[in-house]
Amino acid sequence: MNNIQIDWERIKLLPVIAQDFESREVLMLAFMNEEAYNLTLQTKFAHYFSRSKQRIWKKGETSGNTQSVKEIFLDCDSDTLLLKVEQKGAACHTGNKTCFFKNILLPKSPQIKAENVPNYDTIDKLYHTIQERK
Repeated sequence: MNNIQIDWERIKLLPVIAQDFESREVLMLAFMNEEAYNLTLQTKFAHYFSRSKQRIWKKGETSGNTQSVKEIFLDCDSDTLLLKVEQKGAACHTGNKTCFFKNILLPKSPQIKAENVPNYDTIDKLYHTIQERK
């Protein structure tokens, strides 16, 4: 691990952007406190701090729609994180693939429900099956 430090005395809640590792689509915005950050580093699964429930939660703890963390970046001011994740299922609690589906500037684009979006297409599944059996 590198020597990048977050000033948790100054920043109590750190905004976190979750981005799909492969498609680069922005999935959601959440917050982490120091405990959620450390749990994420230890487990490699996204943990956040719920401002409404005032507790730590693992993404997908009830829905099963987990976020496996592949990369973590800290912005230039050291006050925002970017998690590049492998999203299992929907990222949004509404069932949408991403939380950012309300287009307010351009003509409305279609909403994509997670159940209509395959995790992998057939070729990808075959490729991963072959790799696992090697």
